[in-house]
Amino acid sequence: MDDDGARPGKNLPGRSARWRTAAAWTGVAAWGTWALVRFAGGDRLPGVGALTAPALALTPYAAAAAPLPVLAALLLRRRRAALAGVLVAGTLAAAVLPRAFGGGEPPARGPVFRVLTANLMFGEADPARLIDLVRRTGADVLSLQELPPEAVARYERAGLTALLPNKVVDARWGAAGSGLYSRHPLRALPPLARTQMAMPSAELTLPGGRRVEITAVHPVPPISAESLHDWKRDLGELPAAHPADMAAGAAATAAPVRILAGDFNATLDHATLRRVIGRGYADAADRAGAGLVPTWGLADPRPPLTIDHVLADRRCAVRAVSVHDLPGSDHRAVFAELRLP
Repeated sequence: MDDDGARPGKNLPGRSARWRTAAAWTGVAAWGTWALVRFAGGDRLPGVGALTAPALALTPYAAAAAPLPVLAALLLRRRRAALAGVLVAGTLAAAVLPRAFGGGEPPARGPVFRVLTANLMFGEADPARLIDLVRRTGADVLSLQELPPEAVARYERAGLTALLPNKVVDARWGAAGSGLYSRHPLRALPPLARTQMAMPSAELTLPGGRRVEITAVHPVPPISAESLHDWKRDLGELPAAHPADMAAGAAATAAPVRILAGDFNATLDHATLRRVIGRGYADAADRAGAGLVPTWGLADPRPPLTIDHVLADRRCAVRAVSVHDLPGSDHRAVFAELRLP
């Protein structure tokens, strides 16, 4: 017989059969554990989050490799293990593949609003390339992360304020500074409490009176037990997208449209980010079918990840999303064109 618990054949000693069974189920169990941790919100599990949070960012790669234990089980002639592996692979695919196909859009009829976000890698991103991106995309607002004080003057001398003359900037040394630049007048909003990194927020009013609130997002990366705590706290401080107004008819169009744009140091496989999205947002790239396009680590030996996002009030329709190389930075810039409600 060729499956688990089978009697060994004439040329297959019992020990070899047990080894094949163990080998087949070990592979399936490894991927099954990954799927379980992902759907259980492993980055929020007490005691193990510091280990699982970095690993969960690799879930698209785990999903792509999920057929391997199925193939191994088939080669080892362990059909039940192969069937279990198919179920695990399907579970991981269900978590990942929808990002490549997009989803339906709400019937938004408001003005078009364009958002560009870029992590500058300690202010080292090429100024000319950044200004060119702003010009070519026609961005209404630009969210910048890793913006040190000396870089502010460099980008503004290169022409940033000629295109986006209004700003709310909290420049800090190293990776901690962030800023917002806009075509439209900005009003600084109270800063988020207790965040490790600068995450300024501002409100702008478009011609016609539509109000938009935007936050430049940049929590610390979850790479240790201490930074995991700070990362969860920083993301937890982000405002909800006015969920109470979502079903309020005419009142919904009067409420400000909230947008979060930046380097979240998180992928859609992190429950912490999904909680933020669940407070009334949609990931623009996910909606547009570009949710698997990597934004960080393309010049790094580690696998590239999608950690930069534009989260828009879910009442918005996503018209387009694109990702752009930014020489001098280890991140790519993310552009989203939205139609507001």
